[in-house]
Amino acid sequence: MTEKRVRPAKRNGPATRTEMTDRQFSLISKALAAPRRYEILAEISRRQCATPCTCLSETQPISPATLSHHMKELENAGLVRIERQGKFANLTLQRDVLRAYLDRLASL
Repeated sequence: MTEKRVRPAKRNGPATRTEMTDRQFSLISKALAAPRRYEILAEISRRQCATPCTCLSETQPISPATLSHHMKELENAGLVRIERQGKFANLTLQRDVLRAYLDRLASL
């Protein structure tokens, strides 16, 4: 059973906020607690367009299987969208999800 983790808040006007569940907040916290996943997310965020997964494998000193595991954790947390094109994968940072997470942290 899949759960929609992030939904836009209902507002009048052009600016919308993203809300998240307690479960997603926990998943993001766990995902970012791993220093390697934080480094991977930071590298993805520095690029303006989708990042090919092969670019990460060239800069991260880890095996492809370990990189795949970290990417899956970031995707499960909702921080990264993975678009597959054949055997290749492009990664996109979900900035609205990251912003909602940071906003929730700031409200503590």
